[in-house]
Amino acid sequence: MLLKHRLSFAQIFTFTWKVDLMLLLCCTVVFFVDKYWLSAHIAIPVAVSAVLGTAIAFFIGFNNNQAYDRWWEARMIWGALVNDSRSWARNLLHYTQTDGDQEKQTFVRHMIYRHLSFVYALKTNLRKLPDDYYTRYLTKEEIDYVQQHQNIPNALLNLQSADLQQLRQSGVVDGFAFLELNQMLVNHCDQMGKSERIKNTVFPPSYVYFTRLFIWFYVIMNTLMMTESIGAWSILFGWVFGFVFHVTHLNGITLMNPFEYHPLGIPLDSISRTIEINLIELMGEEPVPQPVKPKADGLYIM
Repeated sequence: MLLKHRLSFAQIFTFTWKVDLMLLLCCTVVFFVDKYWLSAHIAIPVAVSAVLGTAIAFFIGFNNNQAYDRWWEARMIWGALVNDSRSWARNLLHYTQTDGDQEKQTFVRHMIYRHLSFVYALKTNLRKLPDDYYTRYLTKEEIDYVQQHQNIPNALLNLQSADLQQLRQSGVVDGFAFLELNQMLVNHCDQMGKSERIKNTVFPPSYVYFTRLFIWFYVIMNTLMMTESIGAWSILFGWVFGFVFHVTHLNGITLMNPFEYHPLGIPLDSISRTIEINLIELMGEEPVPQPVKPKADGLYIM
């Protein structure tokens, strides 16, 4: 997630250099084609540029609105997970009646640690990047159990549910506390499912494909139209028009998959570490991990 409101020219170029080169090449080729062949056969009407530009603006606007909705929904889901994680730990610490029994206290605190495993396993599952950080809060038997499942976060919720039932049967939590804690597990499952829905639902490729195709068609037609009036300057101005449309479209494309490991994605590393810090501090444990640091001189955080 970007942290700065302004980007330097170098940062913009890093993001758009491939498109810049392709646009300049395209406009240059179109200019010479029109100058040495096409202009002798046909003149491109000025109205074509205005009509195409308006139509493309609607396409890009729709794509970007839908992409941002996906991004913002993902951020709200993980924001809710932060709050529910704090409530899960607080309820386990204060709603359980361990009566000073060290074994019961250890059992309860392990359920809090296991929730940290759930958060990190869910992050790993969404990003599809190898990461076994979640195993540091599990026993050897639990690691062997969850790794037998395709959906490791869901397997961890199974363990949480079984242990919660054990707390109820042993009288460590009463009926009301059991219902409250079970609702927390339901919330965790809902947040996992919503995240997976966004991750696994492909944005309609036809919108992306045709929007990109229309932008290139617009660049070509606009360059042809300007060649007749301003000559070689049409290469520069064609690039400018194409740059505006392409970069606006790229902004939406990068938001369509908010869980990707990308500077514009949801900062899952930072959110997961925030949950970890909060829960360890709630338990009064040491050491407390350090927050995730921004990258690229404070430009973005992952």
